[in-house]
Amino acid sequence: MAVRKIINIDETKCDGCGLCIVDCAEGALKLIDGKARVVKDSYCDGLGACLGACPTGALTIEEREADAFDEEAVEQHLAAQKPQPAAMPVLQGGGGGGCPGSAMRQMERGPQRAAVADGAASQLRHWPIQLTLVPPGAPFLNGADLLLAADCVPFALPDFHARFLQGHSVVVGCPKLDDPQAYVDKLTAIFEQSSLSSLTIIHMEVSCCTGLCQIAKAAKKNARSDVTIHEVTVSVDGQVIEQRQWGD
Repeated sequence: MAVRKIINIDETKCDGCGLCIVDCAEGALKLIDGKARVVKDSYCDGLGACLGACPTGALTIEEREADAFDEEAVEQHLAAQKPQPAAMPVLQGGGGGGCPGSAMRQMERGPQRAAVADGAASQLRHWPIQLTLVPPGAPFLNGADLLLAADCVPFALPDFHARFLQGHSVVVGCPKLDDPQAYVDKLTAIFEQSSLSSLTIIHMEVSCCTGLCQIAKAAKKNARSDVTIHEVTVSVDGQVIEQRQWGD
């Protein structure tokens, strides 16, 4: 034990957005009971790379008695966090292990299916859609215009299918409730394996939801991808309030 610099988290200010977790290269931070917390003092180097990611100012550097930073322990910790490769789900409900509801499939959306009054037809062309479950090399991702949507968006945006989902493959997730680093790893693999044509991120206006953008930026950097990325922000009352394209 020694007195050294280390991250301090003010739980009264932390809204659980998880943005700091993405920026912590040592994996020292984790969402626990809806708040960011230091997993173990020896994982935190005290340099404060995560400070700029926090939208509420909940993170600061303090000097206190703590275990020394252990680089070897950090490497072991990060290695343990890496997801193990999963078997490719079987197409069209075929045999094989795993959850039958996660079996990969693609759906044709012909003109008759799409021609529903008021544009209410589903534009979903494949399954699964949850980012955790989608294999990085899925055929519906290859060369796709991919839509990365926050879980709440389709409930808030009444014309989501007709306006944004049509012609796109889609993955959905929640950066606050799920593991942000796992999302970074999965998107990195998608960038590397699927030769995306474009990526559109559509999220709610609340600060925690913008974590999808930080996740995508980290994944794009990891994969050294030059794919074009568009960002769409939706208000809680169901209006598109901002659209923009990211630079490199």
